[in-house]
Amino acid sequence: MTRLWRSATYRVAFLHSAAFAFAVLLLGMGVYVLADANFRREQDRTLMPEAARVVREYAEGGMGDLASSIRKRESRPHNNFSYAVIARDGRQLLGSTWLAPVGAGVHSVMVRRHGGPLQPARVLGTPLSNGDIFYVVIDSEELNRLEDQILMLFGGGFLLVMLMGAGSALLMGRHLKRRLERIEVTARAIRAGDLGSRVAVGAADDEFDRVGRSLNAMLDRIDGLVTDLRQVSSDVAHDMRTPLARLRGEIEAGLNAAPDATAQHRALQRALERSDALMTLFNAILRIAEVEGQSGADFAETIDLAALACAACDMYAPAIEDGGRTLRLDVERPAQVTGNRELLTQVISNLLDNAQSHTPDGTAITVTVSGHGREARIMVSDDGPGVAAADRARIAQRFVRLDKGRSKPGHGLGLNLVATIARAHGGGLRIEDNAPGLRAVVALRSA
Repeated sequence: MTRLWRSATYRVAFLHSAAFAFAVLLLGMGVYVLADANFRREQDRTLMPEAARVVREYAEGGMGDLASSIRKRESRPHNNFSYAVIARDGRQLLGSTWLAPVGAGVHSVMVRRHGGPLQPARVLGTPLSNGDIFYVVIDSEELNRLEDQILMLFGGGFLLVMLMGAGSALLMGRHLKRRLERIEVTARAIRAGDLGSRVAVGAADDEFDRVGRSLNAMLDRIDGLVTDLRQVSSDVAHDMRTPLARLRGEIEAGLNAAPDATAQHRALQRALERSDALMTLFNAILRIAEVEGQSGADFAETIDLAALACAACDMYAPAIEDGGRTLRLDVERPAQVTGNRELLTQVISNLLDNAQSHTPDGTAITVTVSGHGREARIMVSDDGPGVAAADRARIAQRFVRLDKGRSKPGHGLGLNLVATIARAHGGGLRIEDNAPGLRAVVALRSA
């Protein structure tokens, strides 16, 4: 029992059952007290008219008529009353029922009829004009027996309620404990290193299932972050190996070259360029981490996407047109979102940089803004060579660079940053076929 009481689920279940049993006890006691009061009140109602009739005969004919009336009434076969007249000194003057003097009013007393055993009774005492007291007596034994039966029935019912409450408490505690153990088992598995373990969720969609789904979503997010961290660590080590080797080579070449200031200057210039490339890589990684770590307070500004896209296009149009491409803005429907202006500008900038870097001269680039119900979209499309269907799902992953882009600068983090910013705004990034070309769709929640 001590082990069960240490369990919070069993304590809650037993306390709930105890509270229910206590409520039943209070209800039963209230019913018993009210029933007893009503029964006594009904007896009192029957005593009063009977006493009034007999006292009226006394008033009309004195003690003689009173004695005659008492004998006549006691001889009736179905009369439920008995009578007594007690003098002021305590002597019983009339009646076959003995009782101790209790005075005027209604009382519950013990009486003896015809010399028999004492029995419970209800009496009404009425003072007479000569100072004596006239008593009308009604038997309470049957009423007491009925009340005893009610009390026994209630006691048995209360015992049954207690047993059922204890049984239901055990069953409910076992059920709650089993549901909570699912979460505990999952937590132990994760602590042991099994990050893929999840809380079992049923089809009932109750509170435990909803908590389980929320925990699973949290664990999926943590698992994704841990996987990303491992992937980033591996990718950073892999991507930095070549730049660091080249940087070392440039430094060694400068050290091994002839003591020529011009040659050393060229070697240092190339080393500086390699260092800048590494700094760009680290800045991009830190930017992604910064976006993932921002809170909801950083995404509280209401932003007009059409105006934001127009400003970005005005800024990029000269460079794109100088590269032999065209840029067009198409606002299908006005759209507003709640977010971070700087990050959303970064989204459009990265998509335009990507379109400019990976398309040939003469490519038409289009920025489209549209709103569809609860969703706002920014789309950057081109009619260039596009991307193979097998590669579209992975080009937004970190450090992914397609073979066509290996000769171009970059580290494969631009689209991943776009996807990260979109997720931070409650949306996502989709890469689609533009037939011809490529279309990047950033879907966000409308304001």
